[in-house]
Amino acid sequence: MEILSDRPDLAMVDVSGVRRAINIGLLENEPLEPGEWILIHVGFALSKIDEVEAKAALDFLESIGQAYEDEIEALRESMIEKG
Repeated sequence: MEILSDRPDLAMVDVSGVRRAINIGLLENEPLEPGEWILIHVGFALSKIDEVEAKAALDFLESIGQAYEDEIEALRESMIEKG
């Protein structure tokens, strides 16, 4: 969304509706502009990506989360209670 003027190694980004500051120091040789997509891991921008790559990554992460939720629900439903 924006590169912080007082900290040029940080950018304010929107991650699925959550605004947060991330370190863009690893991309110092890559010109970045607001509105571009970047791959972030543990608070660091790793690479600039296009919108198609970004959508694929988001879809994949959402499917992992849903698979996890489905597995937890299946475990809950299969619990055997001692009585």
